Order: sequence, then C-alpha cells, then structure tokens
Amino acid sequence: MNTFGHIFRLTSFGESHGRGIGGIIDGCPAGLEIDIELIQKDLSRRKPGQSKITTQRKEPDQVEFLSGIFEGKTQGTPIAFAVWNKDQHSNDYNDLKDIYRPSHADYTYIQKYGTRDHRGGGRSSARETIARVVAGAIAKQVLAQVGVTVQAFVSQVGEIELKKSYLDLDLSKTEDNIVRCPDPETAEAMIERIVQAGKDHDTVGGVITGVASGVPAGWGEPVFNKLHADLGFAMLGINAVKGFEYGSGFSGTKLSGSEHNDVFINTEKGVRTKTNNSGGIQGGISNGEDVYFNVAFKPIATLLKEQQTVDKENKEVTINPKGRHDPCVLPRAVPIVEAMAALVLVDHYLISKINSK
Repeated sequence: MNTFGHIFRLTSFGESHGRGIGGIIDGCPAGLEIDIELIQKDLSRRKPGQSKITTQRKEPDQVEFLSGIFEGKTQGTPIAFAVWNKDQHSNDYNDLKDIYRPSHADYTYIQKYGTRDHRGGGRSSARETIARVVAGAIAKQVLAQVGVTVQAFVSQVGEIELKKSYLDLDLSKTEDNIVRCPDPETAEAMIERIVQAGKDHDTVGGVITGVASGVPAGWGEPVFNKLHADLGFAMLGINAVKGFEYGSGFSGTKLSGSEHNDVFINTEKGVRTKTNNSGGIQGGISNGEDVYFNVAFKPIATLLKEQQTVDKENKEVTINPKGRHDPCVLPRAVPIVEAMAALVLVDHYLISKINSK
C-alpha cells in the first residue's frame, strides 16, 4: 500500500537511513513545463537543519529526475525521481535495535512484518515524505494552470493558538519566520515554545491550517471518494497526524442549523455562499468557495530523555535516545500538508475531466 491516488498516482520508496528516498509518478498530463526550482524550494522548506527549531541533520535533499521529463516538459510517461541520503548517523540507533521506543512504530512493524529497519525508523520515518513533497510540487504546477493554489501555515503550537481566521491574515508572510506562522507576534511566541521544549529535551505538537483557493464547483466523487474524505485520508497518512477537520469542524457542533447553514447568493462571479462553514465542500463536492481545513499533529515521539519501555524479549528497560530530532514537527510539515492537499486536488481535477457535464 505504497501508492496514493487514482489517476495522478504516486508510488514512493526508500528508508530514512537507506541509500535514498524516491518515487514514481504516473498519470501526470503530458506537456507540462516543469519548474525544477519550485520543486526544490518545497524540498528546502521540508528538509532538516534549516533553523534552530528543527533537527540539525544536514541533508541537501536535491532531487534527481530519472525519467518522464524531456527538454523541461512532462512526456505523459512515468516520472521517476530520487533524493539521495547524505547525512545518516546510523550508529546512533544501534542501542535501540531490539527495543520498542514508546509511541513509535517499532513494535507494530515487528508484529506486522516480523522484521524492521531500526535505523532512524526505516520506512516509518517522516523522511519518506520527501517523495510526497516532490509529487505535490508537480501537482501544484498542474493546478496552477487552472487557477488553483494551495497554502498551509502553522496555526497552533502547544497551547499557543493563532486566533485569527485565515481570511484576516496575509498568507504571503508565512515564510517570513522559521515557524511558518503568518502572524509575526504569534510566531515569536510559538518559536519560544519550541525552543523551550528543546531545552527540556521534550517535544510539542500543534495544528497546521491549509487553504485551497480557486477550486471550482464540481470536484469530488460521492459516495466513497468525497473531496473532504480524500483530504482526510491524505492528511491522516502523514506521520504524527492525529486529527483532521474541515470547514467549521468540531466548533460547528456548537452552532444551531440556522447559524451554520451557508446561504446561497447571486454575485458577479455566479452563485456563491454568504458564509463558508461548509469549508468549500457540500455533499462531498466542491462548491466554488475556499477549501480550508486543520490538521492536528502530536508531539514527536522521540524524546532525548530517559523513558521506560520493553525490548523484544519483553524485558523492562530504560532508554535515553541519541541522535538529532525535531522538538516540533510543524514548521517542516507545512509543505507536506500542502503536497498532500495538492495530490488530492489534482486527482479530482483529472477525474472531473472524465465525468464532467
């Protein structure tokens, strides 16, 4: 189950401390002029070692395309790519070879496969998301041709929450700070919270908000591939994600139906809704409004402090992990959330071309 998508499909491969991470994209339309710099930009937003609040593992994360692109354009054939690992410290994990780290996939991988790559988590490592970011960056370029943009930002770190709606923010400021929050004052508080978690040899979670603008009415496939269902499936497949909501989400449960309903109105742009509690999706199909959602991330499971656990012989042991780890996954996860949203949207765009009216 390493393939995502229906028409625009990504199959990813690789492990954290293996030779590299890569993927094969099938179903990308031919003739798309590929901007490699935009792809590399998203990889740089995801890569480790980019600031004081991320892991200090140093990886260039330079993508190499092996097929499917000729003279700068897609050929309609499979696009194969690889990003080679350069800075593995596998010895940091030798002491953990036979130990089940709390809240990691060590135990579950052994139960499922009978074996596991203990180096940096192997296939269960978030380093696998490199493949998603590359494919998502290409998906963004397809979507740009039809006027669709995808933007994500950090809206909560621990107890520090950005209270403003995305409509009241200048999302172009998201990249102005290392935590990727478009509100400077809130960003400073978030950075301090992450720095403190690092000093405590602990971790902190939070929320990333995503916004897709320009999505036309009519994308989505009821009943089993509703647009919001596929977005939820995509987001919940990202490492450390614990929850997904779109539109009014859980807060909408506090409203009455008369407060929550999105009234239709006539505008110069056609039929629109007065409010957007639906998050741009009704009946599983986009309605032309912005599609917006929240993705909840848990605190990262690797703590650089003593913890109690058991080993493969079921003996109780104490661990004190080494290595280089993020105190908070959120800043580096922003491009991953964007990538997964773009993969869902480009897939539904291509499906809509098959069964549109």
